[in-house]
Amino acid sequence: MAKKIIKDLLQDALDVSIQQVSGQDATFLYAESPSSPMHVATLTIVEGSIEFNDFKEIVASKLHLIPKFRKRLLNVPLNLDYPYWVDDPNFDIDLHINRLKLPDPSNWKTLREMTSAIFSSPLDLRRPLWSISFIEGLDEVSQVPKGSIAIVSKIHHVMIDGSSGVGIMGILFDKNKEDKNKKPAPTRPYEPEPLPDGISLLLKSSYGFFKNPLKVPKLIGETAFSLLKGKMKSQLNSKKSIHKNSFSTPKTIFNESVSPRRTWGTAILAFDRINTLRKIMDVSVNDLILAICAGGIRKYLEEKEKLPVQPLVANVPISIRVKGDKQKMDNQISNMLVKIATHIKDPIKRLEYIQEQTNMGKSRHKAVGAKALSKMADAVPFGLANLAAGLYTRYNIKEFHRPPFNVTITNVPGPQNPLYLKGHKIVGIFGLTPVLDGFGLIIAAFSYNGIVSITTTSDAKTMPDADKFSRYIRESANELEKIILTKGKQKTTTKIEKKKSMAFFSAFKKFLNEHEKLREQAIGQYDFQLDLNKNEANYQLEVLKDAVAIRKKKTVKPLVKIEIEDTTLFNLYKKKLLLEEVLIQERIKLSGTKKNTEKLTQLLSKFLEN
Repeated sequence: MAKKIIKDLLQDALDVSIQQVSGQDATFLYAESPSSPMHVATLTIVEGSIEFNDFKEIVASKLHLIPKFRKRLLNVPLNLDYPYWVDDPNFDIDLHINRLKLPDPSNWKTLREMTSAIFSSPLDLRRPLWSISFIEGLDEVSQVPKGSIAIVSKIHHVMIDGSSGVGIMGILFDKNKEDKNKKPAPTRPYEPEPLPDGISLLLKSSYGFFKNPLKVPKLIGETAFSLLKGKMKSQLNSKKSIHKNSFSTPKTIFNESVSPRRTWGTAILAFDRINTLRKIMDVSVNDLILAICAGGIRKYLEEKEKLPVQPLVANVPISIRVKGDKQKMDNQISNMLVKIATHIKDPIKRLEYIQEQTNMGKSRHKAVGAKALSKMADAVPFGLANLAAGLYTRYNIKEFHRPPFNVTITNVPGPQNPLYLKGHKIVGIFGLTPVLDGFGLIIAAFSYNGIVSITTTSDAKTMPDADKFSRYIRESANELEKIILTKGKQKTTTKIEKKKSMAFFSAFKKFLNEHEKLREQAIGQYDFQLDLNKNEANYQLEVLKDAVAIRKKKTVKPLVKIEIEDTTLFNLYKKKLLLEEVLIQERIKLSGTKKNTEKLTQLLSKFLEN
């Protein structure tokens, strides 16, 4: 009998089907407090009438595709390790989907207030960490088609980041407009696994530690080496550059304690507008979003006579998720700190300053390594991290130091084609994000179907007038657009029309000639289709066993077709852009088999890291 018990315990300890929360995911768990629930949310507007029961049936039919929607957290005894995801034996979909009606007067203000109230309430940590509110009664809301419904979905940040949130949209919503009368697939039977007991979890955690006891010193060593390497590189720069890289974050009204009630507002811009400005100024979409937000922040603080002399510092999350991995529910992000030039009045000079800062930030980020940064949280014991987070809030420790940053600005590329729910078009998606003590402002830009919504989330104490702030974001975008179109177009168009990418081809050809094994793996013809502002040009890259050739011609049947702007390819070569960033933003399009496109992506990565 005793042998059987021991055998069962060991089997539970070695059971790989029970997934543990990672250190990075857990940071969002132990950051939670009564005034700072750590979930993300989306407000989705769906055109046309949908019955509540039909909607619930659709969600139920897709639960098997989102396993964590039926899992809850189970703590290790005494909080000696990070918790585990386990099947919820008492899962009931009715505890997660609510039906509401928008009260009178039915307008955007009322909808915003209802969304704020829903977003302000925490999720029950004893259940699967999500909820959906189905809101009817939107007939009188301006610019919303009559009969439409709103969906407010909340998912705890311990489960997802922005990219995996987009992946969930791809599951719940349809890419094609289907028959409105089409029945959803039958709900699959749910047979939860038995809950593991405390002893099993302790054994499992112990096994994980003994399996990799050198995780902490190894991580410290890798990070120290990366930092040392980055430091040596920085010594080659001038003193002026080093001075520009230093951070001295000012304290602002955004860096105080937050209240439990959330406020939010949104500014809606056409993506074509942003893309046009990006091409003219030869900057990234992210640079433009940062500049637009910086203009709004500057005006807001200036009006309140709270604008610091020093530039504000933004925390800019960077996805390190590999392409095609959006539906994996976890957090795969790193962070970059960027001065956003709120001390500069001129919008174009502000944009140029931000571009310089993001380029330097990418260099610093690359020196340490995104993966190493993201793994640091795994080296911190859960109990210690949980205690530290609690003490930080309880004793108001933020008052005794400068904030590491003032605002978080995140840019999440969403689907660029319309989504549907039971044949009804999704007409708008707005993302709300958590704030916490010391960090009371976060701005999330989300692009969907040609529209970019820049949504501000704060709290009633920090920013009671979030709608005014959103108006300043729109005004900042309009001001920047007007100046760029009138002052910057002639100068920058000339610069864009030059074929900068020839430097890339020369260096890539040399790289392949010098690396025989890589050259042999890449044998074949590749077609680069370059966008030269108003024109296009095709270049053929032919890789042979013992030679590499570049020709100005179109390849009929290439292994991979690469569609990219001339300046983007040049900026990749000059390391002003990261390949991962360009792939995520879909600024490069690779056409070919999965095997060939992945092989080319790996080859380009090795070349650009060289």
